[in-house]
Amino acid sequence: MTLYQPFLDYAISYLESHLELQPYPIPEGFERKSAVTGKGKNEQEVVTTSYAFQAPKLRQIRAAHVQGGNSLQVLNFVIFPQLSYDLPFFGADLVTLPGGHLIALDMQPLFRDDQAYQDKYTAPILSIFHNYQQHLPWGGDFPEDARPFFSPTFLWTRPKETSVVETYVFEAFKDYLKAYLDFVTQAEPITNPEEIAKIKQKQLQYLRYRSEKDPARGMFQRFYGQEWTEEYIHGFLFDLERTLELSAIRSH
Repeated sequence: MTLYQPFLDYAISYLESHLELQPYPIPEGFERKSAVTGKGKNEQEVVTTSYAFQAPKLRQIRAAHVQGGNSLQVLNFVIFPQLSYDLPFFGADLVTLPGGHLIALDMQPLFRDDQAYQDKYTAPILSIFHNYQQHLPWGGDFPEDARPFFSPTFLWTRPKETSVVETYVFEAFKDYLKAYLDFVTQAEPITNPEEIAKIKQKQLQYLRYRSEKDPARGMFQRFYGQEWTEEYIHGFLFDLERTLELSAIRSH
């Protein structure tokens, strides 16, 4: 059992019990990819497994799970809402590298500077955030250009102990996911075309930022090559632009 497998198992079973989950198409060649790194005694197989679902209000629920021995474990788990809902994104980046653990957990807002939006989606989870802040201290600097994409309840931490990941981080992950699903349950569709256009613009902004600055790009290129990596990022991990282009072609 690898460090983040319990997180993935929990998320999938919790979502299955609360949503009408359907499979979301994973392009060929991305469900599982492996490579061997290192030489001799340091040889290690690195396996990347992808999972994807959709639900009535959620366009894509997807996970990338990288397993490469004790010093390389990554789970990137993201939920993208349908464009007709003003829901935030759910984002969990759980990373273990030789230098330690990097944990980022958030419900990334579409409209960060809109007070009504913050009242709706940030205020209700402030207590959860504060509850974990004492056990999961702030992880230090992160890029200035990333700030607009995170909420005031962004849990960003670098735990020294693996036991902290297995306990407090796991509990925080569960509580954030439960709170997110509460928002999904209450969400009402947006019908105003102007508002939908704004949501689409904000989603695309976020996805472009994430696909351009994906911190896993270098790692994936090292293991699987540039072509596979770029296609994985744009054709699966952050595929909204591609999906919109295809549906525009189909509707003509």
